[in-house]
Amino acid sequence: MLLKKVDLSLGRRTYSSLFSLHQRFIAITGASERVALQALKVSDWYLEGAIDVFYSQPRVQQTSTDSRHLEKLYNRYRDPYADMILADGINTLCNDLMEFIGGLQSLGIDMLERFCERLPYIRSELSDNQKFKEIFGVIALFRIQSLKIVKS
Repeated sequence: MLLKKVDLSLGRRTYSSLFSLHQRFIAITGASERVALQALKVSDWYLEGAIDVFYSQPRVQQTSTDSRHLEKLYNRYRDPYADMILADGINTLCNDLMEFIGGLQSLGIDMLERFCERLPYIRSELSDNQKFKEIFGVIALFRIQSLKIVKS
């Protein structure tokens, strides 16, 4: 794991607190371990700052694609008995897209420009501890559900 290489001379922060920040960052952004570590280092291990760096500075974001992630995405929709996406997979994809569209609508987003306008508000929601816990809980639940779907 990448965190083992981190210089732990960061004041009173313990390995477990750094690991927790690292995992929270990955859960929120979906970034790789390497990108998460880079963004957290740049922001002096301040989570909100790291998230801001991740979304505002493209050079910190992962620029190459990982074929394993694409394979997982494909496997989410492919037929379990044939190496192709059939009607059931397309139906699942359409349902996922409708859920995504519903989420955008609930945020008042109907075009890319509006999404960019809403990002500061969305980020500010993360500074509210209670709101952060709610969002983190939803992300964790979604992640668990998506892992169950991929495994089945």
